[in-house]
Amino acid sequence: MTDTDNVVNQRPIQTHVRVGSHRMVLLVRVFGWSTLSILLVFLINNYLSFWADWPRIVADEYQSERLLNWMRVGFYVAGVGVASIYVYRNQQCSLHLESRRISDFNAFLIRAVFWSVLLIGIVDMSLALIEVEQIMEDVFGKALALDLVRQKFRGQYIHLPLVVLALFIAGLTRSTGFAWLALLLVVVELLIVMLRYVFSYEQSYMSDLARFWYAALFLLATVDMLREGGHVRVDIFYSKFTPRAKSLVNALGALLLGMTFCWVILVIGTAGKFSIFNAALLSLEKTDTGYGMYVQYFMTILLAVYAILMLIQFVSLLFSAVAEYVDAS
Repeated sequence: MTDTDNVVNQRPIQTHVRVGSHRMVLLVRVFGWSTLSILLVFLINNYLSFWADWPRIVADEYQSERLLNWMRVGFYVAGVGVASIYVYRNQQCSLHLESRRISDFNAFLIRAVFWSVLLIGIVDMSLALIEVEQIMEDVFGKALALDLVRQKFRGQYIHLPLVVLALFIAGLTRSTGFAWLALLLVVVELLIVMLRYVFSYEQSYMSDLARFWYAALFLLATVDMLREGGHVRVDIFYSKFTPRAKSLVNALGALLLGMTFCWVILVIGTAGKFSIFNAALLSLEKTDTGYGMYVQYFMTILLAVYAILMLIQFVSLLFSAVAEYVDAS
């Protein structure tokens, strides 16, 4: 048999492999984008259930409420349909490119949450200090001073505008300041110790600020390290795997462990009106200690934000892992 005959015989096998890889890539892309669509619809449905007082997706005896239930189920179907149409119309788009786009968008969200935490921490701590020193009326006037000590007013008219400002800042910057936040935490802890033992001065807002920034630092930095691939792997077998085996492990880990873990957090945390996330956000919960910060609800929903950001990043990781698996085959 000549070399030409060998090449001809190999062509059907190579073509079959390419077709199979192309189908797998399309399925992975549909699954990934459907996951992101379902996440968006899930958050919208949670808002409709507990803020807009729509009926939850359960059987109901009233025709109008059954219609609303079917509409909301249709939102999920529409989300998967939109994802499928997008993939069908952009079949030549590479997984590497889509992974990078999703990761870049997630980086923007991480920056926005970081700046929200930083700004709210500084402003709310300053208001708590003014309240402790009992000069709130002197600074803001009697009417505004009374509003500022109401948690819903503080959340809607102080925290929410700061979140909007954080989104604007996140669009202008390209890096997060986790190192600076860690430094600020060191300064805060140092001041707490000095004021407590040197001046015998201690207030609740000081420890509230430290806990608030600690929570944000650990949760957001975890997502950012996953995005940057900076997690330390303690393993026996993984380092000895081939590139193809490593990509397969990464894909299965993102799919079976990472995404599942994120969905468990979100589903349990939003299971009802009095579940941990919904209850904290609906009431804009604050600490019960006197003269504390009004960020207890924000600390609670940071865990939900963490699950959302991790889920988005796991989709990006799944795309990149499958792309590396196909490239190595």
